[in-house]
This record gives sequence, structure tokens and C-alpha cells, in this order.
Amino acid sequence: MGGDDTRLRAVVSLAQTMAAAYTPRESWRAAALGACEALGGSFAALSVWERDRGRLRVLVNAGQRAEGEEEFPEEEAYPVHQFPEITEFLHERWAGGGEPDAWVETADGLPGAGGPARGARPYSHQRVAALRRRGRGCCVVAPIVLHGRAWGELYVARLAGEPVFDRGDADFATVLAAVAAAGIAQTERLEEVRKLAFTDPLTGLANRRAVDIRLDEAVERHRADGAVVSLVVCDLNGLKTVNDTHGHAVGDRLLERFGSVLSRCGAMLPGALAARLGGDEFCLLAVGPGADDVVRVATELCERAAVLELGDGVACGVASTGDPIGQVRSARRLFRLADAAQYRAKAARAVGPVVAGRDGEVIRLADSPPKVAHDRRRLRGHRP
Repeated sequence: MGGDDTRLRAVVSLAQTMAAAYTPRESWRAAALGACEALGGSFAALSVWERDRGRLRVLVNAGQRAEGEEEFPEEEAYPVHQFPEITEFLHERWAGGGEPDAWVETADGLPGAGGPARGARPYSHQRVAALRRRGRGCCVVAPIVLHGRAWGELYVARLAGEPVFDRGDADFATVLAAVAAAGIAQTERLEEVRKLAFTDPLTGLANRRAVDIRLDEAVERHRADGAVVSLVVCDLNGLKTVNDTHGHAVGDRLLERFGSVLSRCGAMLPGALAARLGGDEFCLLAVGPGADDVVRVATELCERAAVLELGDGVACGVASTGDPIGQVRSARRLFRLADAAQYRAKAARAVGPVVAGRDGEVIRLADSPPKVAHDRRRLRGHRP
């Protein structure tokens, strides 16, 4: 009875930990570590079956990792044909009206308790080799099933010399995999909600909310360690004319096309965020690259926008803490400078970007209020 209570507490603990996970990585790690602890393993991994690429990709390695095993590997993947139980055993079980359950494999190559073959030909050649290579004696493999389909697998191993998993462990692993599946599904739903909340639905770029959050974080980092923060604000010229002449569907295509150009240019700056602020306004936010690099990318952005078949190019303003723009204590200050530079580019019909700190009028423009109520400027915030 004590053992049943311990396992029940482990199931509850796993469910609670996964429910508290905020990101996919947190969810994957919680699933692997929770299963590892619950089954008395030394190591656990969670992998996803990428059907379109025909491979099993490792999402997380947890516990006592062997040499070369990364916690969150970028490209640790194995062709599915090396693991026929994924495509054969699971589907055969489902086709027969049953449910997939876990199985055990051992480093000596003998079928474990509840192994997939159960007297038939073994499927374990690759797993046996991996167990031996990494000093592990046995493993239990449990399918992760999401929305009625095989999503991936939960893998828990013990070191060589430790007791081999038995049938009860395999059955318990099946339960843990089901709990993990529920947690993964919840995290995926939350991730989709977050994506919708921070994504512009037309272009697929980040939206204003995402920029505000990221820029606040970037300015805090700048104040803490001097990281260069740069903001490129763009106003797409001629959108109203396109809408009036060709219709809003064509105008939307122009916005999408420019969004793609912005995304490609942003990729030249490591980690840059490309966003649509709303209407015909877009921006790039970069943390780390120098001001000259950002200006070069902004220049290329203007050149590419100028040759789009519709519209009339783009007015582009740049503000970077890498230029002489004075102290930047808030995101509002950087936004006002980039806005003022963009406004100056618009007024001058500049073919390239106007850069705060390199154009003498921009800082004065950012720091002075509009002279009349209908001034074209839409500088964000009211204080420098």
C-alpha cells in the first residue's frame, strides 16, 4: 500500500509541476525530471516524433547526462527507422483496438518486462547500443499520445548495476506519460494564446505589445551593463494611395510584402525583433549589434522597400544608444528619438534612414512639443 501511495503522490506532483510550467521548455523538463524521480531512474529524456522529417527529435535530457548530452539539444535526432516500435508496434496496438503502453529494454539485449516484442523479433538494437555506450543498464520507454496520435516518447533509464525495470514500472510509466501528455497539451494551448497575444495577425510579425515588453527589458539591460539598444521605426509610404486605388486587399498584400522584407533584414541583426506597430508603422528592435551595423541594415531595408512594386518606399528613423543621443533611461525616450528621426525622414522624403545623433535636428525635435494641435508628429510619450 505504501508503494501505491508513493506513486500516487508522484503522479500528483508531476501534474502540479507541469501545470505550473510557463514555457514549452519548462514543461518538457518537468515531464522528464518528474518521471525520472517517480521511476527511480538516473536519466530521462523527452522526444517528439517529427513525422514530416521522419525522425525522433530529443527535446530535453534530464538527470545524470552522459558526455555529449545537452540539456536542451538543438539537433539531437534519430531516424524513425532505427526505432520501428514508433511506427510499427504502436500502430499495431492501436489498430487492434488497444492502447499503447510502455516497455522495458536492457543493455544485454534481452527483452525487458513488457518489451515491445514479447517473444517476437526485438526492436532494440539502437537503444541497446545507446545504453551500453552511456553506461546505463536498462530503460523504460513510454509513448506520449496527444490528440489520439503518437506525439513522441518519454524515456527513463537506470545506471548499469541498478535493478532492471519490471512490468509494474512499465505500467506506471504509461500512467506518467499520460499525465505528461496532458501537461504538454496545456502548455501548447497557452503558447498558442501567447503567440496570438504578441503577434500581428496580418504579417505574422511581433505586435506593439511584444515590442513594449521587449524594449523595456532591453533598456533595463542597457542601464545595467551598457548593452547597445537600437530601434528602427519605419512608416510605409503610399499605403493610403494603394488602398484608395486598388482596394484594401491589395494594401494588405503590400503590408505583408514589406513585413517579409523587414523580417529578412532583421535576420541580419542577431536576435532582432521585427514588428508591426499598427497601420503602416513597423519597427526593428536590436540589442547588442553596434549602431553602424543597425544603420547598414536600415539602409538596405530602405533600398529593398523602394523596389517593391506597390507603395512608395519607406520613411525610416533610427535611434541607438551607440550614438551620441544622451542618456536613455526609459523605452519612451528611445521611441521618441526614433519617431522624431522617422518624422524627419518623412518630411525630407529621404531615400535612406535618418539617424538620431547624426542629424542635428532629431534630438531637438524629440525634446520639443508640437507647436500646433494638428502637428503631423506622433511621438510616443509626453516627456523626454
